[in-house]
Amino acid sequence: MLYFVLKYLHIVGAAVLLGTGSGIAFFMLMAHLSGKPAVIAGVARIVVIADFIFTATAVVMQPITGTLLVVHVGYSFWDGWVVWSIALYVLTGALWLPVVWMQIRLRDFATIAAAEGKPLPEQYHRIFWLWFAFGIPAFAAVAIIMWLMIAKPQIAFF
Repeated sequence: MLYFVLKYLHIVGAAVLLGTGSGIAFFMLMAHLSGKPAVIAGVARIVVIADFIFTATAVVMQPITGTLLVVHVGYSFWDGWVVWSIALYVLTGALWLPVVWMQIRLRDFATIAAAEGKPLPEQYHRIFWLWFAFGIPAFAAVAIIMWLMIAKPQIAFF
């Protein structure tokens, strides 16, 4: 029973990471394409909250449930698919942390522009495209991690 509870929590966490990440990216992109600072500010405000509630919770839970699963099932932490999952998870985290900061900055720039009735500043656009560029490999890494968890391919580490 413990195995199924851990596996369920781990799969739900992975789905939250992939789903929240893709949802946030979609809504931020759609808001950006509107070109309206008030829309961008409102969406970015919600996105920042969602990232802290959903993504951050899953980010904390994934290594806990993953470690417990590896130990419980008897996998080795040196199995290639486990090593690659961990490496990609660390990469995703290294990309996600700056993305959260960028989302906060985007929200703040849009909020100020909307309040002052001005267009979005050039800094907003630079940060937005950097945010977009960080999101692509982060999303791909999470998708690959999910595939590794499901397929558990035999990958030689040494």
